[in-house]
Amino acid sequence: MTHLRRMMLEELQRRNYAPSTVEAYTSALRDFAKYFNKPPDQLGPEHIRQFQLHLLRDQKLAANTVKQRMAAMQFFFARTLKRPYLREDFPYPKAPRRLPIILSQAEVTQLIDAAGNLSHRAMLMTLYSTGMRRSELARLKVSDIDSPRMVIHVREGKGSKDRDVPLSSKLLETLRAYWRWMKPKDYLFPGRAADRGPDVPITPKAVWHACRGAAQRAGIQKSVGPHTLRHSYATHLLEAGADLRTIQLLLGHADIKHTTVYLHLSQRHLHAVANPLDGLNVSDLAGVSRSRRKQPK
Repeated sequence: MTHLRRMMLEELQRRNYAPSTVEAYTSALRDFAKYFNKPPDQLGPEHIRQFQLHLLRDQKLAANTVKQRMAAMQFFFARTLKRPYLREDFPYPKAPRRLPIILSQAEVTQLIDAAGNLSHRAMLMTLYSTGMRRSELARLKVSDIDSPRMVIHVREGKGSKDRDVPLSSKLLETLRAYWRWMKPKDYLFPGRAADRGPDVPITPKAVWHACRGAAQRAGIQKSVGPHTLRHSYATHLLEAGADLRTIQLLLGHADIKHTTVYLHLSQRHLHAVANPLDGLNVSDLAGVSRSRRKQPK
């Protein structure tokens, strides 16, 4: 690691940034320097502009990914090097606001039933039953399963915040069967290195592969990942009558505006009002022409 990246790493650690953010920011700085083949402290606003265009036009990265890279640049120059750059020197590309993909309850059942093994099944059931993020699942410990109170403790979620989520009796039954099989000691889902030394958590990427593999075996055509189960969990709760504030707390959202997106996905809310077309007395379809020729005026 170069001296400048180490400086940035120390500044990120001083502010207690999440490990995933630290990795993303230091990697972005490395790529920035590599693109121009120069130390990053010798680069400036014009280089940042060229690098952003390279990410968007050449690498065709998503707008949100480029926004994170620009945030890394801003942190390096403004916080690490203490340069008086303006906010306008780090423009964020406009990101399209797409609705998340949701699975029906039948599709979630197919996904769980298609899990590759009991470990993967327990992961998928935990993701859907709690709505936790894959990084939170990876760090889950055996001691976080509080069966007397029927809750799961989520430690240091996004924003380093703890929260509790309900423990489903069906999930508890599966986790007990999984524990009798694997006998995890510290982390509930240990990584492969646990066979050769100290207990380590599974990687978030391994959680993603478990989910994608199950989706392919189930024949689900939608693009499915661990976060899809989180979105499905929230939407199904809303359809079952849960209020937005409760869902916000269960998901660990800092702002309820991030939770309101599920209003656009809930069938109960989408069909809460009558469609105005259904109130029109249009003519019967039997009398409508099937010809595609242009009609005379």
